[in-house]
Amino acid sequence: MSYKAIDIAKYIINKCTNEQHPISNLQLQKILYYIQKSFLESDMLAFDDEFEAWQFGPVVPEVYYQYCGFGSLSIRMKYDVEVDSDYANIINPIIETKRLLNPWNMVEDTHMPGKAWAKIYDNGSGNHSVIPKKLIKNKG
Repeated sequence: MSYKAIDIAKYIINKCTNEQHPISNLQLQKILYYIQKSFLESDMLAFDDEFEAWQFGPVVPEVYYQYCGFGSLSIRMKYDVEVDSDYANIINPIIETKRLLNPWNMVEDTHMPGKAWAKIYDNGSGNHSVIPKKLIKNKG
């Protein structure tokens, strides 16, 4: 089954809201990235959407613009969204682990030299450029 990043974002937000661990847009972007990275490392695809290298890390633009109005506040929304159980079994532990982390620590992790974001962002010259899925898989 194929998903869109916006649908997975809604699933993540819904899960975090229902479990009293609401997240910010920045956290949402990082969780989506770690989910996609995990799938790619297993030669699968979590969703088709591309990540772009933005100042604060990898971003799926459609998801960012949907929730940017929240700023750094927690997104507390509920959606009627489902994913199949095999997919949920993969992403739920990632969501549950990453939502507890300081979002700036996740920014620091994704910005490490040699990683996919850093290679594409390249001190700003690659701002808003697509991060190839192969690079995410191989460099994280």
